[in-house]
Amino acid sequence: MPGGTVMPGGTAVADRVSRGPARGPAAATARAEAWYSALSVRRREVVQDSTLALALAVLNLLSLLPYQSQMHPLWLALFLVSVQCVPLSLRRVFPVPALIACAVPRVVYDALPFGYAPLPLAGVIAFATVADRSRRWLRLATLVVTVGVVAWTQTLSGHHQPYDAVVQACLFGAGWAVGTLFRYRRTALAAAADRAARAEASLDAAAAGAAARERVRIARELHDVVAHHVSLMAVQAEAVGALLPARPDAAASSADLISSTARAAMVELRRLLGVLRFTGGDDPGQIRLAPSPSLARLDELIDAVRDAGLDVSLSAGQLLAPLAPGVDVTAYRIVQEALTNAMRHAPGSTARVRVAPEADGHLIVEVTNTAGQPAAPAVPDSRSPGYGLAGIAERVASCRGSLSLGPTPDGGFTVAARLPLT
Repeated sequence: MPGGTVMPGGTAVADRVSRGPARGPAAATARAEAWYSALSVRRREVVQDSTLALALAVLNLLSLLPYQSQMHPLWLALFLVSVQCVPLSLRRVFPVPALIACAVPRVVYDALPFGYAPLPLAGVIAFATVADRSRRWLRLATLVVTVGVVAWTQTLSGHHQPYDAVVQACLFGAGWAVGTLFRYRRTALAAAADRAARAEASLDAAAAGAAARERVRIARELHDVVAHHVSLMAVQAEAVGALLPARPDAAASSADLISSTARAAMVELRRLLGVLRFTGGDDPGQIRLAPSPSLARLDELIDAVRDAGLDVSLSAGQLLAPLAPGVDVTAYRIVQEALTNAMRHAPGSTARVRVAPEADGHLIVEVTNTAGQPAAPAVPDSRSPGYGLAGIAERVASCRGSLSLGPTPDGGFTVAARLPLT
């Protein structure tokens, strides 16, 4: 063709060729791999064993070709050495029947006067599979029967003793040992997988338990924050209504206290939510957290309650060593919840807070309030344990402490806890 000339429709033909179905060895290999990957585990084993059976049959046939002159009849010898390999395709599905089906043609071959016999590899492989895949009683029965059959075939004519007997013993002994090792390996792998599954399940259960405990802890913290500050705001809101319009200055002071209490509540809520939202990839400096509740901040709590109108006296002993974090927070929350309940249920009362370490290694936290003044609004004073007191009980129990609470003879109420210092 002259240079530079292009056949009409050449581009279209090239496109059709490029879009045509893939052919050749690579395409056939890809289709075979896709077909094999789609098979189940059992069918993959059958395919593998069928390939083994075919390869072994071809090997047996090739081993007889140099001895054709000794084979009478030749077709029967070729048939027997090839058919004894076919049952191997189902050796892992039916181990014992596969061994029997391999052994019968081999025994017939050995009984006939052929001048040459290939190695009994099919029988050895089936024998090893029985040692690997069968139950104990089947393994023992197969071992006894196989030893008897092999010993009987060695008494037939045409065997060179003791060479043939040693070869047979080595082959079948090695097959039994390999099958036994494979069985032990599969058992060990199954046990390891079971232990891994149980360990993963226990880790999941531990994680779920930790998450549940953390939810309970956060719920207690949220309740303590919201209940305390909202109660203060409610008391001051009622005071504002009572003071207006006769005492505007006092009402303004109460309104300012409501505002500061609301801001304090928001700070503590941001602290809790900031902890919940914090992840390992966050910069801790970007998360503004308020100080954790602690007895070191007990004066701030007492001042806030006094500003809200509750007369509180504090008696605190000197601690010789820092408290454990859980005990420190628990003691603070006990005082906070007891004072909140005093403002809510006994308006106009007075409260006494005592925090004192004992010589036996415990910390006493006691909050006692008197009965409300007669002029105070009638508010039910029956304090059955609700979420607040139930939360206190849970906190004390988590610290391995003891809690007692109940009314006093003069109509007040006492909350007393005994917490270990360490």
